[in-house]
Amino acid sequence: MKLAVIGKDVSKSDSPKMHTFIARNMGNDITYDAISIPEDAFENWIDGVISRYDGFNVTIPYKLSVMPRLKSIEGDAALFGAVNTVRCSDLSGHNTDGLGFMLMLKNNGVETNGKKVLLLGAGGAGRAVAKKLVQGGAAVCVYDRNIKSSLSLKDDCPQVTVLNSVEPADYDIAINATGVGMHKTEGLSPVGEDVLSRVGVAVDLIYVPAESAFLRIAKGLGKPTINGQAMLFYQAYYAECIYFGARPSDEQAKALFEKYLKEVN
Repeated sequence: MKLAVIGKDVSKSDSPKMHTFIARNMGNDITYDAISIPEDAFENWIDGVISRYDGFNVTIPYKLSVMPRLKSIEGDAALFGAVNTVRCSDLSGHNTDGLGFMLMLKNNGVETNGKKVLLLGAGGAGRAVAKKLVQGGAAVCVYDRNIKSSLSLKDDCPQVTVLNSVEPADYDIAINATGVGMHKTEGLSPVGEDVLSRVGVAVDLIYVPAESAFLRIAKGLGKPTINGQAMLFYQAYYAECIYFGARPSDEQAKALFEKYLKEVN
């Protein structure tokens, strides 16, 4: 099966490595390419990608742009209004980000039902996370520097509480979905010790660096921390199940991730 990931710049993506590992260990044979597409070239490129590949993953900034080319939007893709996995045989769009996130929490022993969550960031990743947390019975308080993003999320998911600022308060889980702490903002954290001192567990969707400033501060305060690598791996696992029509297994996903950490990471 011929697969790929598309995005504005996927030159450093771990997706080819992860998908190839997962497919091989599930007994499937694939090739997996990384295709960087300039934003002004997307419309000219996308039909060629659809015709040449059996399936592909979609990352920033094309999770919405690809949707008009598809015949159906399935499951969480409809819930989130964004697609991260395309199966070309039936032109179906899927989203495995939320499933990957929730399995990451589960496999780290983090319960969501009845818990109070501070979510930092209401962009694409934040929206997916917020909706799955609400589904999982959590009370979600969301803050984004751009209040319009938070209000847009609340329009889609009325159960969330929009914060105008982040004040220290008791939260069971604090999640960084902002991107602050990677690339040009490496070494920075969206919140400081005052906020993180009162949370139960700190989760950062960033996985490069492996320990962001957000997680480093939380760890220094004695808090359990989780970075986003497992989420990326698990969403890739669920995507592979979609491509090959396999039934997902939480136990298989966890075992594969542990093997990946030992053999590849």
